[in-house]
Amino acid sequence: MAKTLISTHTASADTSIDITSGITSAYKSYEFHFVNLHPANDGVGLRFQVNAAGGDKGFDESMISTMFVATLNEDGSSGAVAYNAADQAVGTDYPLLNFNTGNDDDQSCSGVLTLFGPSSTTYVKHYTYTGVTSAEDDKVHNHFIAGYINVAAAIDEISFKFSGGNIDTGVIKMFGVG
Repeated sequence: MAKTLISTHTASADTSIDITSGITSAYKSYEFHFVNLHPANDGVGLRFQVNAAGGDKGFDESMISTMFVATLNEDGSSGAVAYNAADQAVGTDYPLLNFNTGNDDDQSCSGVLTLFGPSSTTYVKHYTYTGVTSAEDDKVHNHFIAGYINVAAAIDEISFKFSGGNIDTGVIKMFGVG
C-alpha cells in the first residue's frame, strides 16, 4: 500500500508532541515513524495517548495493550525474549511503547506505531508498535506492542511524550496508508 507523508514534527526540548490535525477518514490507517527520539532524562519510556473526535481533548481514552521485548547487551551477551508486564488493562494513562531509553549522547529510540481504522465510529481502534531502544543500561531493546483504543468514536488527535522530562531531539513523521 502507498504511504503519503502528511506531517513532520521535529522535537526541540518539548514536553510532548501533540498532532492535532491530519488524522481523518482520508486513509484506512496511519503510521507514526519515530526517528532518533532522544530524551532529556535517563531511563524513560516513550508513551502515547489519543483523543476521540468531539471529546474533551484530554488525551485520556481507554486503552488496552500488551508488550514483549527482545533484549541484547551491548557487548553481544545475554540475549533474551520475554513478555513484559508494562502493559495496560483498560486504563486511561499514556501506555508505554518502550522503556529505559538512555540519554547518553549516542542513545535514542526509533520505531513505527500503526493506528488502524481511526475514523471508524463502529469498532475499537487497533494499534501495533515495533521499535528499538538504546537503553540506559547499555542494552538494546526491540519492543513489540499490540493493543486497542476502547472507544467506538473516531480518533482525530494523538500525543507522544516520555514518561519523564522532555523530548530533547528527534523527528516524528505521520503517514497516511491505504
